[in-house]
Amino acid sequence: MKTVNVIGIDLAKTIFHVHAVDGNGVEIYRKKLSRKKLIELINNTPPCIVAMEACGTAHHWGRTFASMGHDVKLIAPQHVKPFVRGEKNDWNDAKAIAQCANISDMRFVAVKSVAQQEIQSLHRVRERYVGNRTALGNEMRGILAEYGYVIVTGYTKLKARVLEIIQSEDCKLSAELKRVLRDLREELIELDEKIFNIEKIFMGLCKDVDVCKRLIKIPGVGVITATAIWSHIGDAQVFKNGRAFAAYLGLVPRQNSSGGKAKLGRITKRGDKYIRRLLIHGARAVVRFCESKEDKRSLWIKRIDHERGRNKACVALANKNARIIWAMVAHGTEYQINFKRTLEQAA
Repeated sequence: MKTVNVIGIDLAKTIFHVHAVDGNGVEIYRKKLSRKKLIELINNTPPCIVAMEACGTAHHWGRTFASMGHDVKLIAPQHVKPFVRGEKNDWNDAKAIAQCANISDMRFVAVKSVAQQEIQSLHRVRERYVGNRTALGNEMRGILAEYGYVIVTGYTKLKARVLEIIQSEDCKLSAELKRVLRDLREELIELDEKIFNIEKIFMGLCKDVDVCKRLIKIPGVGVITATAIWSHIGDAQVFKNGRAFAAYLGLVPRQNSSGGKAKLGRITKRGDKYIRRLLIHGARAVVRFCESKEDKRSLWIKRIDHERGRNKACVALANKNARIIWAMVAHGTEYQINFKRTLEQAA
């Protein structure tokens, strides 16, 4: 009987399609299995490569199959798509996944640990809380603006001003509307508390986890960004260098080159948009306060800002920070004030 070299699995909720091939890529078998049968099959198979798309539940299955002694490879869906031949269905998807696992220069996604998965989940919950708070604050401001009450920015001032309005004797709002505004204010306070409780977990993580402790020393990288990167990047060695990591986050120009002539456009915006947004917002804060500074980093930022504009300066700094982050995570080094030396490590 032929030895199984690669097993491609098309993940689903209850029914999984499996495609197994030998070392030459020849099909050995393909099966349609339940969750229980899938675990039994993989557990009874000698150690081999188990490939899956990096989608929902992929990291759970990756940890499960790795504990059975297999070499787990998670592949980004956009890299699998070109290998799907014929109509798209579960069988063809599983076959394409198995083919991708044998490509030598394919970039794989590192399997997250349970701790990294938990922190990423907390980031997703916090992001939803922040979005709900923004929507709630805009709703309260919109309601009060219709009655002539214009409130300055800031949630602290919003909560104080709403309480002042509904308790004022001169307020002409109806008792029903006051009650609704009071309920909205309490909801806003509750959201603030939930966001703060999650951020306390992140702050504790930056004290306990060495990687996060080192990353927050980078200007433009705070507690939120450091913990998000730690939960997302996994094994930094899957990237060749810092430039590859920046490209993975979509912080490099889009190319449309031909005939030896390079044509560069806007950034590609590939990869995790949440981390890309955090890096750019952090860079925006650094660019804003570098006017009075004369160090090499600030002079470089001011030159880009003057020559190409504020937005491009922020993206350029986010790109540099991404490369520095990769160098620190991959080599286990501290942040160096010497801007040029740090960039040379990331190259």
